Amino acid sequence: MTFTNESSAQEELSKARRWLATAVLSASVLVITMDMTILNIALPDLAADLQPSATQQLWIVDVYSLILAGLLISWAAIGDRWGRKRMLMLGYTIFGAASLLIFFAGSPGVVIAVRAFLGVGGAMIMPTTLSLIRVIFANPKERATALSIWAAVSGLGSAIGPLLGGYLLEHFTWHSAFLVNVPLMAVGVIAGVLILPESRVSKAGKLDPLGVVLSLVGMTLLVWSIKKFGEESSLLLPSAWIGFSIAALALTLFVRRCLHSDEPLLDLALFRNRQFTAGIVAALGTTFSLLAAILVISQWLQLVQGDTPIQTGIHLIPAAVAGAVASVLAPAFSRVIGARAVLAGGLAVAGLGMVLIGLQGSTLSLTMVIASLVLVGFGTGSLAIASAMIMGGSPEDRAGNAGALEETSYELGGVLGVAVLGSVSALVYKAEFAADAAFAQLQQYDGGLAERAKESLGAATAIANDAGIPELARRAGAAFTRSFEVTGLVGGVLMLAVAATVFFLAPKGTKITGEH
Repeated sequence: MTFTNESSAQEELSKARRWLATAVLSASVLVITMDMTILNIALPDLAADLQPSATQQLWIVDVYSLILAGLLISWAAIGDRWGRKRMLMLGYTIFGAASLLIFFAGSPGVVIAVRAFLGVGGAMIMPTTLSLIRVIFANPKERATALSIWAAVSGLGSAIGPLLGGYLLEHFTWHSAFLVNVPLMAVGVIAGVLILPESRVSKAGKLDPLGVVLSLVGMTLLVWSIKKFGEESSLLLPSAWIGFSIAALALTLFVRRCLHSDEPLLDLALFRNRQFTAGIVAALGTTFSLLAAILVISQWLQLVQGDTPIQTGIHLIPAAVAGAVASVLAPAFSRVIGARAVLAGGLAVAGLGMVLIGLQGSTLSLTMVIASLVLVGFGTGSLAIASAMIMGGSPEDRAGNAGALEETSYELGGVLGVAVLGSVSALVYKAEFAADAAFAQLQQYDGGLAERAKESLGAATAIANDAGIPELARRAGAAFTRSFEVTGLVGGVLMLAVAATVFFLAPKGTKITGEH
């Protein structure tokens, strides 16, 4: 295969245009990550207004990631053939148009549909930003810096989201959490048309429709079944096992099809490059531990410490800033001590930060949690190196494949982490609370209320407030704090294991800022 750039050869792009392109691509990722966290803030108001059922509320939250995961590989392959810039512009348009449709959302079903369309647009945007950076920057040193900026901005989005969401909800309705995307996407389309170059793979071969269907069915059902196991904190779910089995069959057939095709939808030969594989392992392993930990931390801050959503966002800012700083500094550090050491060392620092949460015991405090989060944020800033290793370890004509695999690893790692570590947190909370005298007293008073309180800290807090039993809320909070500590310890140990794996997997002397 040969690469062709429709607008101009990449060497002809001026330095100013290359960095303007980086700004456009990074800003689009900022919007996507910010939008995901804003929804968490807007969900209570949305639920109060539209009164969705429990199932509908789950679909409002989950349908985005299901659609995103299912379409990442297919959209990347289509973008390689049709044009990456075209794909990105279409993604911006769909994302903005879907957000505008919220005006017509008078029922939970419409909100679910809007979220599904946002997933379609997001799947077009996320891998394409990475593949375009790979194409625009021929110089490895510049590419590493561009990817570090991309990673830093992506991390900041998760901190800005709660702050922006809290501000919007104080002044406007929950619709504003969606509508904020519209002007941002409009600016993205205009800037993209003017600044971004077009690129595609020449002679990429025909698109494999069966491969598209297999990847869509396999990834969607895989993510859905894992989410289902996690939501119920149980493996005794026939529907989830059926979904998982179909997913396994579809993905097995997809892999076999890719391995035996001269023009595969997804080039799995990329995994023969140890540098590439190490980057994928780092991305998947980190999101596995990190996203679950952030979910539990957010619950602890709001339900145990009594934070408002805005205060929660403020308390998470130090970690986001530390991650952004580390992302920008990572390429420079890699030139001194090597990319392998920076990536593995950063993941080890993040793991240590999570382990410290688990070792505090009864002395766990807000100050200690924030300090640990700063370590986690600074450590995960090394994922900028993972992105550089992934994109640098793939040829230009496979940039779309590489971007799709990186985003798939992030998505799958997050889903697995929330399911597994979220279940660990739930089980520890139930065990700790069930062993507490407060549970026994509530059980004598009302067995049904006791079982509800045991299911989640949120339920226990609501019951305590309604019944006027502050001690119940305090004891439930103590049980959740213990589950938080255990989750942090388990997640931290897993992160340290990922760090060791990445260190031994990445080739000695791996460089991301110069030809090798």
